[in-house]
Amino acid sequence: MDKTKINQEIVSAFKLAIPPVAMAFVDEQPNGVSALEGEFPSFCTFWRMAEEKVFYAPADKHYNCPIGAMILGIEMPKEIQKELGGLVEKMCECSYLSEDEPANIPTLSQKMSGVVYGPLKGFPVEPQLVMMWLKPSQAMIYNEVLGCCKWSEGMQSMALGRPACAVIPTTLNKSPFGMSLGCTGMRTFTEISDDHILATLNYKEIDSFLINLKETVSANKQMEEIYISKKSQFA
Repeated sequence: MDKTKINQEIVSAFKLAIPPVAMAFVDEQPNGVSALEGEFPSFCTFWRMAEEKVFYAPADKHYNCPIGAMILGIEMPKEIQKELGGLVEKMCECSYLSEDEPANIPTLSQKMSGVVYGPLKGFPVEPQLVMMWLKPSQAMIYNEVLGCCKWSEGMQSMALGRPACAVIPTTLNKSPFGMSLGCTGMRTFTEISDDHILATLNYKEIDSFLINLKETVSANKQMEEIYISKKSQFA
């Protein structure tokens, strides 16, 4: 199934107003993909830009966001490392993070020259990550698709918090999916509305995800009809 068809299935099933975007971590700039020009304040800024166009962001384009560069495992020059240290220190001083947290924030270990961003529809290279903005009712379906709400001994919450971008290495290194409630930085730089949360999917799981998505949407539709019928009896 091509990525345009995959995009259609996801958008239709979730009734998404914002299209899914894809990311790929690459060793070199792919042929035919334009390099990003200009300066931007954060890693998450690129996520929103990717809704409109495909582009390649070299590693150094992420230096303006030391936290994002750290999450991506990008090698940083000394001045950026110093800026990162100062930012983390401020986070701890104002009790945004506790002092034992920074060392435990997940990061990618894959070496890369940069990142390709763009709409999932027609993405020009093999994606590694799919990213979606979901409202609570859509996140409910997403949660059910991935089996995160099953009443079993292994059931556990998948929702992460600050920093929002930490959901990316978590999805690629540990779990094939993720969900983040976001962070103040993400809300500020992306300007995403407060009624959206971030969901991520390891692209390796796309086939099983689409099968489960179809089954879950169908099951919820059937239950909705049952509940509507019952509700009508009390009108």
